[in-house]
Amino acid sequence: MLVSDQAGKSNLIAALQRTGLEVSKDDPRLDGRLRDVKEREALGYAYDGADASFELLARRALGSGPKYFDGISFRVIVEERDKEMISEAVVKVKVDDQIYLNAGEGNGPVNALDVALRKALGKYQRFIDDMELSDFKVRIRNGGTGATTRVLSESRDGKGNRWFTVGVSPNIV
Repeated sequence: MLVSDQAGKSNLIAALQRTGLEVSKDDPRLDGRLRDVKEREALGYAYDGADASFELLARRALGSGPKYFDGISFRVIVEERDKEMISEAVVKVKVDDQIYLNAGEGNGPVNALDVALRKALGKYQRFIDDMELSDFKVRIRNGGTGATTRVLSESRDGKGNRWFTVGVSPNIV
C-alpha cells in the first residue's frame, strides 16, 4: 500500500523514499503532506496504483516539483459529421510566460486533447514525442449521471518506461 487513509508518517516517508525524496521523520512539512494526501484520497484519489501522481504531488508540496506548463483551459467537441463521429479539442496553455491556443482532431476526445496539447507545447514537444497513453481504467465513485469518476492512466515511452497517474472529476475527459 502506498499511502492510505490510515497511513502514518512512516508510510509516507517510505513512499517518499521510493520516489527518491529523502525527508527526515522530524521534517515539519510531513504533517501537511500527510493531510494533503488524506484529503485528496477522501475526494477519490488512490495513490497506491498511481506512483507518478503521488511523486508529482509530493515534489510540488516539498518545493522540488517541475512546472513545465500551466493549463489555462480546454474544450472538447464530439459530433457526428457525415455519419462519422469526430472529436475536436482546443487547449490553452502557458509555456515560458507565453500563451498558446491550439486545436486538434482525433478518433476520440482523449486523442484530440493529446494532439492539441502536443502542438501547444511547441519547442518541448520533442521531449514527449515517444510518450503515449497505453491504458486507462474508469471507476464510478458514486452513481447517477452526475457521478464523480476516478481515472487511472498508464503511459509509456519508447524506452519501455511506464508510469501511472490518477485523476478524479465529474468530467470523465
